[in-house]
Amino acid sequence: MTATAPFQITDPTSAPTYGDGWLSRWCKGALYEPRDEVFVRLTIKLVLVMSVAMGGLVAYFRLVDPSSLRAWALVPFYLALWGWYAPPAILMLHCTMHRPFIKRPKWLGRVHPYVMSFLFGIPTGYTEHHMGMHHMEDNMTADLSSTIRYRRDSFFHFLHYWGSFFFFILPRLTRYLLKNRRVAMARRAVVGELSHLALIALVLRLDWRIGLVAFVFPTVAVRFMMMAGNWGQHAFINTARKNNGISNSITCINSGYNRRAFNDGYHIGHHLKANRHWTEMPQDLLDNWEVYAGQGAIVFEGVDFFIVSLLLWTGQWRILAKRFVRLNGEQSDEDVITMLKSRVQPVQVESWLASMQTAAD
Repeated sequence: MTATAPFQITDPTSAPTYGDGWLSRWCKGALYEPRDEVFVRLTIKLVLVMSVAMGGLVAYFRLVDPSSLRAWALVPFYLALWGWYAPPAILMLHCTMHRPFIKRPKWLGRVHPYVMSFLFGIPTGYTEHHMGMHHMEDNMTADLSSTIRYRRDSFFHFLHYWGSFFFFILPRLTRYLLKNRRVAMARRAVVGELSHLALIALVLRLDWRIGLVAFVFPTVAVRFMMMAGNWGQHAFINTARKNNGISNSITCINSGYNRRAFNDGYHIGHHLKANRHWTEMPQDLLDNWEVYAGQGAIVFEGVDFFIVSLLLWTGQWRILAKRFVRLNGEQSDEDVITMLKSRVQPVQVESWLASMQTAAD
């Protein structure tokens, strides 16, 4: 590529470095990728902070009269702490499921996702859903988290989408995995999710307040967050081109979320190469922006997927247009809005595929 990209990147392009302390030396021998030391340090921080917070909440509930309003005084602080750390925890798991993480001891790598599930309510079947189904089906009709049949600027459509996922994903995912002969994945998804639900039931029985605050709320909220993010990631479908990572996804650059969540905004690049290291995402976009431009890619600047979803639900098209990166030169806000609106309509997949086949012929 010889032309200069019509944007600059402020997102991180390298992993943090930590010197030559004992932990760094351990990471060099224990990890497949030395750059992933940031995940080890984040894990230690999350376990310590959330364990202390959870323990403090338990102690406070036991000390204070449960009939007093003061009994709930620590809850907003606990939930704020959970809300701050949940995104990097989720995206750490996302990165480590796509690339080998802990080389030895192997049991530590196996336990790691379940510890995060315990602390944050992350689905224990996250890997099975994401790797065993979503990337295989790429948001098309067989994708159980596909946005394609919905009107993506409708919050009511999103509520149906989220409810379908929240209440029915386990049997549907199990059926999908078994149908596609991914038996081990199906087993892990079922055992993990049922064990997680059993844990929640046990804690609710022991102390319903702890169960509600530290387990029920995170379990519900994190699933809402994940589906709202996926909604934004796959909100705009370009039916004028064949289905691929560019026509079916968006990218969000230069956001605080990218700095906290390991460049998660580069979703087009992620679908084009799922195991690309998070530090390499910005340079890949800079190297290939002309390909993005030629295929009508949608790139936003200064917002994340959750904000994109919120702006769609509230009809804030002018804000979306202002944040839209003009890869193909100057376009009026009105032209951008018209294009964006055309791409959030429900897609008749059979007609789309047929038209692409005709064009190929």
